[in-house]
Amino acid sequence: MEFGALTSGLWDHALIYVVPFLFVLTIIVFFHELGHFLIGRWCGIKALTFSVGFGPEIVGFTDRQGTRWKLAAIPLGGYVKFLGDENAASVPDQEAVGRMDEDERRHAFPTASVGRRAATVAAGPIANFILAIVIFAGVVYASGRVVGDPVVSGVEPGSPAMAAGFEPGDRVISAGGEPIDYFSDLQRYVAASGESPITFKVERDGRPVELTVTPRMETRKDEFGNSFTLPVVGLRADNAKGGFRVETLGPVEALQYGVSQTWFVAAQTVGFIGQVISGRQSADQIGGPIRIAQVSSQVSTIGIGALLNLAALLSISIGILNLLPIPMLDGGHLLFYAFEAARGRPLSEKVQELGFKIGLALVTMLMIFAFWNDISGQV
Repeated sequence: MEFGALTSGLWDHALIYVVPFLFVLTIIVFFHELGHFLIGRWCGIKALTFSVGFGPEIVGFTDRQGTRWKLAAIPLGGYVKFLGDENAASVPDQEAVGRMDEDERRHAFPTASVGRRAATVAAGPIANFILAIVIFAGVVYASGRVVGDPVVSGVEPGSPAMAAGFEPGDRVISAGGEPIDYFSDLQRYVAASGESPITFKVERDGRPVELTVTPRMETRKDEFGNSFTLPVVGLRADNAKGGFRVETLGPVEALQYGVSQTWFVAAQTVGFIGQVISGRQSADQIGGPIRIAQVSSQVSTIGIGALLNLAALLSISIGILNLLPIPMLDGGHLLFYAFEAARGRPLSEKVQELGFKIGLALVTMLMIFAFWNDISGQV
């Protein structure tokens, strides 16, 4: 009886964490690899394998073009292997290319023009950004978006906003010269400003007032208890003062929202990476599969829209990560192709091999670091 209860508990626990995690990750991986696949095929490059996951095949089929589509046992990524690739990282197999006949060489990845190879590689991260745009637009089109007027209902004691002279009832007109239409615009601007001073223009009792605020970094917790650090000024809005409401968007407006939201998240992500490199931001917020599974499970309790939004956020992060100029990643391949285009010939095999080894070491260290953050965050 106890064994049965334990087994049932473990099964329920696995479903709670694994199903949302696989849902989110599979969507992101599939569309990333689909970008590589579609542009590669459009460029006349033959795809041998399209795999979601690594390791032994669970289920699959072969299409008319000879591509093996498969779902593999380890669901932590995926790949498209083109003709002439040595492995899933698209390292050229020069020996195999040397044995190819003329027809095979016309459809192999290593023998394609540098422009076609670059387009095929870049298509993966681009697909991640397009996926995020579609998700953000689709969710907001289906359910609307909650907006509130940029009216201050309260100022936190001892906050930068209080020190700058903000008062309840102030209506924010602009921040840093940019117009503010909703309270969420104000929040986004502050989040993107870091600790740089911001000049606000507000309307107070019918007259304009200019206030300068320097945000400060604070560590806070979300409704699930997860800690995060962000710049704050200490302004609050509520239903009574801020006029929160659900705004319905049409298809074009929803698409515009999807583009702007994707751009904002991408800029925030790049900024965070830059701050980590410069030492202004802690790297302990970088997470791996365990943290993604945890957050996916938490967000899934809110609803499918929230889970899809999480998939969009992660899709942007993965797109940016893959564009880093590290060999083994898409950005590393693009860096090699840039050198090839500039030189008029590829880098030597030895240089490329050394680059891939360095890239593998860097990616491995990043994965270990992310796993360490995941594990240390659980204890």
